[in-house]
Amino acid sequence: MPPTSFPSAVPDGARPPLAAVTADLGLLYGGDYNPEQWAPSVWREDARLMRAAGVNLVTVGVWSWARIEPEPGVRDFAWLDEVLDLLHAHGIAVDLATPTASPPPWLGVEHPETLPVDRDGVRLVAGSRNQFAPSSRRYRAAALAIARDLAARYATHPAVRMWHVGNEYGQVDHGPEAEREFRCWLRERYGTIDGLNEAWGTAFWSQRYRSFDDVVPPRRMPYLVNPTQSLDFRRFTSDELLACYREQHAALREAGVTTPVTTNFMGFFPLADYWSWADAVDVVADDQYPDHADPRSPADAALVQDLMRGLGGGAPWLLLEQAVGATSWREHNLPKSPERMRLDSLQAVARGADGVCFFQWRASAAGAERFHSAMLPHAGADTAAHRGVQRLGGDLARLRPVLGTRVPARTALLFDWESWWAAQEPGRITERLHTLDQVRAYYRPLWDRGVAVDVVRPGAPLGAYDLVVVPQAYLLPDDAARELRAAAERGACLVVGPMTGVADRNAHVLPGRFPVALADVLGVSGEEWVALPDGGVPLAGAVGVAHVHGELLRADDATVVARFAEGHLAGAPAITRRDHGAGAAWYVGAVVDEATLEGVLDDALALADVAAAVPGAAGLADVEAVQRGDLVFLLNRGGQGVRVALPGAWTDLLTGRDVADVVDLPPNDAAVLCPAGPTQETGDHEVH
Repeated sequence: MPPTSFPSAVPDGARPPLAAVTADLGLLYGGDYNPEQWAPSVWREDARLMRAAGVNLVTVGVWSWARIEPEPGVRDFAWLDEVLDLLHAHGIAVDLATPTASPPPWLGVEHPETLPVDRDGVRLVAGSRNQFAPSSRRYRAAALAIARDLAARYATHPAVRMWHVGNEYGQVDHGPEAEREFRCWLRERYGTIDGLNEAWGTAFWSQRYRSFDDVVPPRRMPYLVNPTQSLDFRRFTSDELLACYREQHAALREAGVTTPVTTNFMGFFPLADYWSWADAVDVVADDQYPDHADPRSPADAALVQDLMRGLGGGAPWLLLEQAVGATSWREHNLPKSPERMRLDSLQAVARGADGVCFFQWRASAAGAERFHSAMLPHAGADTAAHRGVQRLGGDLARLRPVLGTRVPARTALLFDWESWWAAQEPGRITERLHTLDQVRAYYRPLWDRGVAVDVVRPGAPLGAYDLVVVPQAYLLPDDAARELRAAAERGACLVVGPMTGVADRNAHVLPGRFPVALADVLGVSGEEWVALPDGGVPLAGAVGVAHVHGELLRADDATVVARFAEGHLAGAPAITRRDHGAGAAWYVGAVVDEATLEGVLDDALALADVAAAVPGAAGLADVEAVQRGDLVFLLNRGGQGVRVALPGAWTDLLTGRDVADVVDLPPNDAAVLCPAGPTQETGDHEVH
């Protein structure tokens, strides 16, 4: 079994921060660069244009395994030597990737066991990307060998300021390699087969196992898969991918790499538990491709950015990929303007990013992503898109004062991958209730009101927060329940959504009136989960509608805010509130309409005395306002100019203009305001 423990990140045990890179470079700006697709004459043009655009960091080598190792054991580094030397000569730093996300075709031909098998038993082949089985020992050995050789050659190269392991880890294998390691993982987790049988509830449907050797991954089955087996396979897959990352990370350190090492996350990605990954990366980095045709995508992007900040414990993170314009994988791509690209980038900086990068620098002429937008389009530098890239480079160069600062927040939103996985298993009351839909629904009103939010893991300390929002926590660990109880007892406000506290860590439904661990905190308990009819059910006591999911509740020690007006749940509480000293706990026992949910959150915000980070921007529909350190970011996504009240004297870092008391914000434009005069080092005070 591949090792799962590794040496510390650097010799002294401390993880190099992003500041180790930004201290002299400033905010990082650039994108993926794939010189192996181009002739050396193009490399020289690229370096010149990068410098002119303000690019100071490019990711190199992600897809270069076949170029570096054209035959087993052969190494061709000459071209990469030239590229790194050229970039360094132009003042451009490199985030050097181990090219292990896409093995060369010969590896799969000579060793088919390195190729993944899908849940139907079909072995996939080379010709695309990600064609590896994470548990394959042969793949792991080949990946580790090339990572070691790459690090041995470039650990001290002056251009290389960061390292990037793999790419978008999310590969899943159901074949023999995964079967072997899944059994090892289960032995380590449960110790005995009796322990597994108890955890999986195998008395149901005669599933009891006599030995770990009888257990297989959840492949295609005649009917529904055991939900705990499925949950454990998701846990295993995430852990196995993390082991792939960790062993390459360790190889880089053993070769003398002292700069930050990372890999790219993908927001709310369903195949890896980033809470378990967060401590393994020196810098949290993310790829973000919101659909700009969706009017709510700015709020959804902000949620992902708040998640990235949460994964790093509030520290600055890196936006490693985004699109300049269209992506190549959506069915129908509407145009994305340079102005929108600029606002999206500044939004990430406002929410904690100390770098903004794209996929990719130069548009590919061949291959599956030939129509994916790029910083340098097919039409060249004399284009609106590239002029937008140049403008953004100038903007970011002016924002050095933001480096290292944090986003202060008094509101926490709980999210957990394992709970999400368990809640989405088939065989539940309704398959129309989706965890991420709930998370977004509870987040968007907070975003609309300009309230800063930290996304936190259940069980994390909540003492710093006056409002805690739990959209859906199907699995609610004991430590998470204790933290929520403690928050309520000290007078914080809680807002808890439906289907919370339903099951234990094995996805077994908890006996008793739900939510078992929080019934006394909420003052309400339930006895039945109910799928609601199409068209929804009206609510009495609120001008609104419940749809998709409702619950048969009893108000034991709570005030009823709204009741179901008709149908199976007629007269039963739908929304309740229980006061706790200066605070209160709300339970929303249904999926409710937007206005009703906004009303609950508004009441909670008022009682918790949590206001918009920039009160003068509250109520301006198209304006997003964020405080980061001492700086205030104002983003106007609307087609009309707006005026924002902001008492005091300020300097707009983007334009150099001084303003006082009010800020005039043109349409589709932004301002980044610094208080006039000396600024505080921490910048954690609230702007009034």
